[in-house]
Amino acid sequence: MVKSAYSYIRDAWKNPSKTYVGELFWDRLQEWRREPTVVKIDRPTRLDRARALGYKAKQGIIVARAHIRRGGRRKSRYSRGRKSKHMGLRTLTRRISIQRMAEVRTSRKFPNMEVLNSYWVGQDGKHKWYEVILVDPHHPGIASDKNLSWITKGTHRGRAERGLTSAGKKGRGQRRKGKGTEKNYPSVQAHGRRGK
Repeated sequence: MVKSAYSYIRDAWKNPSKTYVGELFWDRLQEWRREPTVVKIDRPTRLDRARALGYKAKQGIIVARAHIRRGGRRKSRYSRGRKSKHMGLRTLTRRISIQRMAEVRTSRKFPNMEVLNSYWVGQDGKHKWYEVILVDPHHPGIASDKNLSWITKGTHRGRAERGLTSAGKKGRGQRRKGKGTEKNYPSVQAHGRRGK
């Protein structure tokens, strides 16, 4: 069976440290650290991932790279006497993920575009980098595209801010169904925010 070009790229990104991707990281990250927080780029770094998430090389679609700080919720340990389970350290989760933060910042940078999706492209000790695919819902080339015309509807306005992207749905607990997710529906705000 003949492998496609995309499958070679995908296999290389599965284990970057053992492939050519790891060799490129050193130079790439040095350049990326000097860039602004959000920067428009000419083409995706991970073409296979971008294509899988809906990217097409056509007018009305752009890709931007955003970097954001790494780390957890930055929540300090409560210093008063109480049980560990009542300190609010272990069961509380971050309201929005690092990836979703990158999507929202990119969406604000390009107010006429809508976030389609995003994917990870690198990280160091302080930052994570994501590439965000943006679509212009008012472009005639998008309106006539059978795979992307759905984004022209007004109900998709502000997708990143409202948590309607893939990363947003995952953070809202909408990606999993079944046992253990009873409190996530109809929304993460339901049931006193006990769903996450």
